[in-house]
Amino acid sequence: MAMKRAYLIVLMAMALDAAGVGLVMPVLPGLLRDVGHIEDIGWIFGAFLSAFAAMQVLFSPLLGALSDRYGRRPVLLVSLAGSTIDYLFMAFAPSLPLLFIGRLIAGITGASMAVASAYMADINGEDRRARAFGHLSAAYGVGFIAGPALGGLLGDIWLRAPFLAAAALSGLNLVLAFFLLPEPKRGEEGGELPSLNPLAPLRWALTFPAILPLLGAFAVLGLVGQVGGTIWVLYVQDKFNWDLFTVGVSLALFGLFHAGAQGFVAGPIAERYGERRTLIIAVLADSMAYVSIALAGQGWVAFALLPLFCLGGIGAPALQSLLTSRVGADHQGRLQGVLTSVISLVSVFGPLVITTLYFRTRAVFPGTAWIAGAALYMLCLPLLLRAGPSMAKQEPAL
Repeated sequence: MAMKRAYLIVLMAMALDAAGVGLVMPVLPGLLRDVGHIEDIGWIFGAFLSAFAAMQVLFSPLLGALSDRYGRRPVLLVSLAGSTIDYLFMAFAPSLPLLFIGRLIAGITGASMAVASAYMADINGEDRRARAFGHLSAAYGVGFIAGPALGGLLGDIWLRAPFLAAAALSGLNLVLAFFLLPEPKRGEEGGELPSLNPLAPLRWALTFPAILPLLGAFAVLGLVGQVGGTIWVLYVQDKFNWDLFTVGVSLALFGLFHAGAQGFVAGPIAERYGERRTLIIAVLADSMAYVSIALAGQGWVAFALLPLFCLGGIGAPALQSLLTSRVGADHQGRLQGVLTSVISLVSVFGPLVITTLYFRTRAVFPGTAWIAGAALYMLCLPLLLRAGPSMAKQEPAL
């Protein structure tokens, strides 16, 4: 019963975390223009997104390893406290340097997804992890339903209001985790103090040849996923002339479909056809969505493509499940920290490259970045085929 309650609390924590992120997404470009007193925010927007990722590259593996050593709960609490401070910085910061300081703080402490994933790996057997990771992503999607729409509405009233609301949600998240979340039982408590070198867990991951192709595929999925997260708000405003509320509604609907795909599609497909085939389905679906949005001439097409985008999201839980099956229970936190670090590493360069590509090509063909993303997706296929012979479990025939 205690673990069932913990399962629900972790899902609730991720939902509230996503609601906070969703609140501020529609207004971030406007905030940077307002605080910086500039109109062309191309590289600044990319750098702002990359600042968070750069800190996660350095600190997420360390925090994941610390959660193996000292427990999931304290590290998660520190992460939630960091998010609250970040939102308060952005709510009151009068200058761009202070905005960047807030993002650096959030990046340093931002291990909530890594630690929550390790928590799920602790309390679920290997045969249930794909479903559990799908539920975790679905919870994030549920939180994303109301956040962007409300953020767009509040942003039209006052540009700073979404950040105050996000800080309140993050604070609530911290209080719930502090009072209701127990520490899970794990295979081996304590152990040696992890290295303070933030790159040590990455070197540790390189000692497992069986997971290297899967880590490569994970990096590609993360890089391609940066396209939508980086340019969606800019793209739909430029191409379809959407206001903040319409942008928020589109993000909210994405959260709705994402939750449905992760909660009700990812786990059953992975259990029925195997994780590797689930990944291939996801790659094909997302590639089709990217090409279609690049060629779309009217705004309704973007709304119609949201279910296809979200079907593409079922690959990440399946790939995460494959990776967790390759390491022991006492290293799940370190692995999840490594995965967060891999995503963060591509997130450091991804937004800068994507925004540069977008602003340089939007006058000629604004869909260039989407087409480039679909092309990169194809890199996953040989990596998955290379990983195929080393799968621990036999997958059923189609």
